[in-house]
Amino acid sequence: MELPLQISFRGMDISPATEALIRERAEKLDRFHDRITGCRVVVEAQHRHQRKGRIYHVRVDVTVPGHEIVVGREADQNHAHEDIKVAVRDAFDAMRRQLEDRARIDSGH
Repeated sequence: MELPLQISFRGMDISPATEALIRERAEKLDRFHDRITGCRVVVEAQHRHQRKGRIYHVRVDVTVPGHEIVVGREADQNHAHEDIKVAVRDAFDAMRRQLEDRARIDSGH
């Protein structure tokens, strides 16, 4: 990755463990597209629901030459995202798939 990773937390305190998990997952993105020029990640804690826990929304924004790829997992759709690790995993898995598709298109396949 040419530019440094940018991580933002909204509606919650900065978590060193979550930040480390995000850095680990972001480093692996280079395997799926070799020309990543930037990566921004926003982790947002939605308001607590009365009967449910806090749901996390993770947005991953990756820039490759000529394109910006954005993945944002909608928190209200998946209560598994009450676990921040699951929300991060799902967002980065979706980004991986998008990068694989973009790499195939860029290579002409």
